[in-house]
Amino acid sequence: MTGTDHDPAAGPPRRPLVAILSGAGISTDSGIPDYRGPNGLWRRDPEAEKLVTYDAYMADPEIRRRSWRMRLDSPAFRARPNAAHEAVARLERSGAPVRVITQNVDGLHQLAGMPERKVLELHGTARAVTCTRCRARSSMAWALERVAAGEADPPCLVCGGILKSATVMFGQRLDPQVLGTALGLAKAAEVFLAVGTTLQVHPAASLAGIAAEHGARLVIVNADPTPYDEIADEVVREPIGSALPRLLTDLG
Repeated sequence: MTGTDHDPAAGPPRRPLVAILSGAGISTDSGIPDYRGPNGLWRRDPEAEKLVTYDAYMADPEIRRRSWRMRLDSPAFRARPNAAHEAVARLERSGAPVRVITQNVDGLHQLAGMPERKVLELHGTARAVTCTRCRARSSMAWALERVAAGEADPPCLVCGGILKSATVMFGQRLDPQVLGTALGLAKAAEVFLAVGTTLQVHPAASLAGIAAEHGARLVIVNADPTPYDEIADEVVREPIGSALPRLLTDLG
């Protein structure tokens, strides 16, 4: 028997653990603009960054009012999963051990069919709101209904505290438990794909390097160069909507 032969009596061959780190670029085909690209939100409106900066949001009622108005008009809540999200979910349904670590807050991986327990949201979710005082949590849709009905800065109905989206704003720390799980996945993955991320925002960006250090095959799918291209086994510059389904079909 050669090193690549498989003994049928041993059952089906073990499939490699695939970890996918997804960034804003995976969702642009769904109509959600990225933040730092040529047409990104921060490039078009540098002041918009204040709307998702914790200290500014907590200190200034006008920032909060602008933030809620921005959410009312946000395409994120109307967006649907695109071919890339669907390809990830399809690979998981095929029986492959797949885990998603996402920098996105749009929930599109779950809408495409990825089980929630297999998606780590490093920066939280925009589909829920939380009270900054009592930590009560409710749906973003319900909060936006209140805004549309005339509450410019809706308070928590439990304690009257300030509500914010259940996302990690600038100036807030990542959930240490979520980050710890992500680090464990990076170390355990045999294939690690970084998709639609600049790999410049830490600690998320460091996951690619950690995966490579622990022996994973590192594949980067992104329109622009990243700091980790030199250590990648493969770098793909093609559009994500066509490149990722092809790559995942090969894996499957």
